[in-house]
Amino acid sequence: MPRTTALTDDQWERIRPLLPSSDGKPGRPFRDDRSVIEGILYRYRCGIPWRDLPVAFGPWQTVWKRHRRYSADGTWDKILAAVLSDADSRGLIDWAVSVDSTINRAHQHATNLTRRTGAPANYTNLSVEPADHAVGRSRGGLSTKIHTLVDGSGKPLVVLLGPGQAGDAPMFGPLMAHLRVARGGPGRPRTRPQRVRADKAYSSRAIRAHLRARRGAHGGRPPSFNAEDYRGRNVVERSFNVFKQWRGLATRYDKLAITYRGGAVLRAITIWLKDLLRDTP
Repeated sequence: MPRTTALTDDQWERIRPLLPSSDGKPGRPFRDDRSVIEGILYRYRCGIPWRDLPVAFGPWQTVWKRHRRYSADGTWDKILAAVLSDADSRGLIDWAVSVDSTINRAHQHATNLTRRTGAPANYTNLSVEPADHAVGRSRGGLSTKIHTLVDGSGKPLVVLLGPGQAGDAPMFGPLMAHLRVARGGPGRPRTRPQRVRADKAYSSRAIRAHLRARRGAHGGRPPSFNAEDYRGRNVVERSFNVFKQWRGLATRYDKLAITYRGGAVLRAITIWLKDLLRDTP
């Protein structure tokens, strides 16, 4: 494939029916959807300013506005949910999940918006921009954390953002709350993993109580450290390495948390599409 193309024809045909056909207003439907989507992927892979997108993708304003709209209206999340449902129906999800976060430096162009520090993060309504824009000051300067819940093979199931100085443990509940994989047939979405692997940052009484409560009447296994099972937690670290192959994610250039998270969700979609369509290069 050319360097300006990220999706194969099969991958594009899988997500094409899930995209809105218009912006919901009277008038002509969207055109050249594929070139716009490829432009969004190209920008995050290369980490370039939106204005520097090659003209082959069309006007950069169109590409950015489409990404902004799809990030805010839940389009990217709906596509990821559909892909995850497909993967689960084929038995491709390993439900021994791991949780962790990775911290990413925010570029100066991403930090020049007025923000309210110390503002509570927005976990419930992902279409609303948080007051702090998920930017905080850590030891390395202004930064953002990508919090992820991955399956046993390191493929992302849930992606959330938080400011760089915030702890990991408070994000555990929101990550688990957003874990909902629809079943191919009748039945409720799957929300309970077989086991959860995490480092000491998540070793709190509140988290252990939360996990036992999710197990229902069985109460779950007693808290313990299984050295053999813990070896599987490294998949989440390797998942971050895959995420950061996209330069636009390794460094945050987006002013808005909504659009930056949208890029991370897009990365998750491409990872799962490659697994679903194994004949892709």
